[in-house]
Amino acid sequence: MSSRNETAASRKRRPRGRAQADEAATEQQAAPHPGGRPRDPAIEEAILKATRARLAADGYSRMTIGDIVADAGVTRPTLYRRWPGKYELTVDALLYGLRKQREAYQPLALDAMTPLEAFTEAVRRVDPRYSNPRAMSLHGNFMAEAEREPDLFALIREHATKPRCDELLETLRHLQDIGAVRQDADLDAAVTLCLGSYFGDYLLTGRDTPGDLADRTVALLWPVLRADNSAQAPPAS
Repeated sequence: MSSRNETAASRKRRPRGRAQADEAATEQQAAPHPGGRPRDPAIEEAILKATRARLAADGYSRMTIGDIVADAGVTRPTLYRRWPGKYELTVDALLYGLRKQREAYQPLALDAMTPLEAFTEAVRRVDPRYSNPRAMSLHGNFMAEAEREPDLFALIREHATKPRCDELLETLRHLQDIGAVRQDADLDAAVTLCLGSYFGDYLLTGRDTPGDLADRTVALLWPVLRADNSAQAPPAS
């Protein structure tokens, strides 16, 4: 089957909407497989990792099942026994990677940090590349595919961008509650600016995240956000 036919066939089977795509992926993972040998989780993981690498390198439209099975060292029948097409495989590969990233995050110990330390660490974690150096390539590819594949772009926003931004927003709300951040501060705008600093830096330089980018972003925003009675000020740069 050609890559064009694979894509067309996959679209015919595609769940409608992000919620149904997520539900289909969950049901597929939980479904029993009667008869034959039990599935090897290592094989599935190899396929998912190969898919993520191809998504970052080639993008969804150019990625082919043939490339994935070659990279994973498996056969087409092995892949198709697990996923009916490229779209369903892509959904599972994205959810797999995002789940692994969340598992690697340690909860923020806000009570053990100063307000400035808590804000800085939360800003550092909003970087899409915080635990995946190829995340910007993935985001860029799905932004480019947004008109053709809106459900996949929505999946990235809901499961990758939103949790990071929510953590930063909750950190700022906590700092408001303890009197370290102004009650009238526009927290949503602050979160957007922090997230945008990483995309802006990548678009301007094309390089890995600078080690001091979170500190520089915080040094710019903290004087605007902090309450007048907060003694925590950013260090002079």
